[in-house]
Amino acid sequence: MSEYTVKQKGDVDQAFKNCAHIYEGTCRVGAQEHFYLETHAAIAVTRDTDEIEIFSSTQHPSGIQKLISQVLSVPAHRVVCRVKRLGGGFGGKESRCVSVAVPVALACYRLRRPVRCMLDRDEDMMITGTRHPFLFKYKIGFTNEGLITACYIECYANAGWSMDVSFGVLERAMDHFENCYRIPNIKVVGWLCKTNTPSNTAFRGFGAPQGMFAGEHMIRDVARILGKDYVDIMKLNFYETGDITHYNQKLDTLQINRCFDECLEQSNFYEKRKKIQEFNKSNRWRKRGISIVPTKYGIGFDILYMNQAGCLINIYADGSVLLAHGGVEIGQGLHTKMIQCAAKALGIPADFIHISEFATDKVPNATPTAASVSSDLNGMAIIDACDKLNTRLKTIKEALPTATWKEWINKAYFDRISLSATGFYRTPGMGYDSVHNPNARKYNYFTNGVGVTVVEIDCLTGDHQVLSTDIVMDLGSSINPAIDIGQIEGAYMQGYGLFTLEELIYSPQGILLSRGPSTYKIAGFGNIPAEFNVSLLTGAPNPRAVYSSKAVGEPPLFIGAAAYFAIKNAISHARTERGLSTDFTLNAPATAAKIRMACEDNFTKLIDEPLPGTYTPWNVEL
Repeated sequence: MSEYTVKQKGDVDQAFKNCAHIYEGTCRVGAQEHFYLETHAAIAVTRDTDEIEIFSSTQHPSGIQKLISQVLSVPAHRVVCRVKRLGGGFGGKESRCVSVAVPVALACYRLRRPVRCMLDRDEDMMITGTRHPFLFKYKIGFTNEGLITACYIECYANAGWSMDVSFGVLERAMDHFENCYRIPNIKVVGWLCKTNTPSNTAFRGFGAPQGMFAGEHMIRDVARILGKDYVDIMKLNFYETGDITHYNQKLDTLQINRCFDECLEQSNFYEKRKKIQEFNKSNRWRKRGISIVPTKYGIGFDILYMNQAGCLINIYADGSVLLAHGGVEIGQGLHTKMIQCAAKALGIPADFIHISEFATDKVPNATPTAASVSSDLNGMAIIDACDKLNTRLKTIKEALPTATWKEWINKAYFDRISLSATGFYRTPGMGYDSVHNPNARKYNYFTNGVGVTVVEIDCLTGDHQVLSTDIVMDLGSSINPAIDIGQIEGAYMQGYGLFTLEELIYSPQGILLSRGPSTYKIAGFGNIPAEFNVSLLTGAPNPRAVYSSKAVGEPPLFIGAAAYFAIKNAISHARTERGLSTDFTLNAPATAAKIRMACEDNFTKLIDEPLPGTYTPWNVEL
């Protein structure tokens, strides 16, 4: 274990001396398996004497191309990586696809024949790594009113046996730990821990959900200690537009307060909470809980050079358009949005445009389809290419104002006007460095959202059911609301799984024991909230992204933690009824076993817990 980095804002030591209250706590969030429908796969085919073509299930085709060229000792222009679509990725196919694609390419190149490999589910789960488990130890200082004035937090990330992208995951967790709350004096220390488990990797959220999990615990700790409503504590500590984060970024047009108020109203939060209290008074073994959770997610790659994208647009003589861009379709609707951007920019129906695949010989040096920025980056690159084509066609359109698109293109072809254009975009104003460039942006902008969840638990079995969820997201001027709402719903369910269901079991030797759906529980149809309402904030355009939209892939995931905190609220009702403290430990995921044991009663007291060191555990909590 080695100390990685320290982030500091204000004078933490002096602030603690002036605090009315100081509290120290810990929280832990476990690993999560990606569980994409399609496991890692690749097929390689030789072309000519020293060329190779690989079809890989990857979010980063250009990265695969680069690594294969290095392994084979051939230039990158002799390696072509193609991706039609993926059967899910969630970050797990950003870097770990190398373990399949590179051996396949090497075998193909040496044997001069096609080679294919696809992992079985158990192999995929054992080899490819998971979301990083985190342990947080924090110390907070706050006033009698509940205003947090100081925070010292230590972040421990389980990286597994190798580095992979763990530095970036830890960095984002440290950036996002405070969530939506302004803390004037902060010191964050982060460690990466090398362990005997498979190397952990990127996962939707990239460390931010784990970090924000700590921030939400802090807010509720303050409310519990002061005997106040945590909703009021949240409002008191919310960031405002113009505030500065602990990584020196000014917050522009922050919409968290609007999202929060609209979610409270649309969910009938206070009315539901009152009914829950009445329900809990009349039910001994079944308890209900409610919680509201906000999120503030920074959009953009932490590494400056990755915030770029390119595209290629070819218009054929019949007027049809073939579009190639630097993003991979993973089921998130990226191609649909990019066709919409091109159709709007060119002023033609979307039916005229087709995207065949991603190929490194069409769009070179593409960044991974990750970090929720693929629509932002590739959409702007497409607009750049369309502007070039529109400029070339301008004189023809002016000369033939009543002609159709096909007639304009036909005329341009016979006038020998180029009907092919490349586009390029790089996000402006980014490149934050705490030493060399402290005034630059670390994130292009922030996506905000708020969710309210109501759950019911069975105190005797630990089972739970999500009764309702209401979400309000700020997505600027959405390019495709249907796709975005689907992304919000899917992200919520994946976050719900992270914090309540999905528990990976490891032996003390670091061997994964839960290797398939029979031993690893992901969210299913039965876990979808009985009442699920999602709405988008209106009147909040975003000037820093394509067509005033906002990124949607990762930001809603942390809202799934509302189910965890609602479960914890329900357990608190059960413990209060039994005269027990509401200050108790509930590590995520809040599985049925953990819920049952947290609802302490005469039955749980019958179970003797052996003393540490007197036994060898059969599984280890990460």
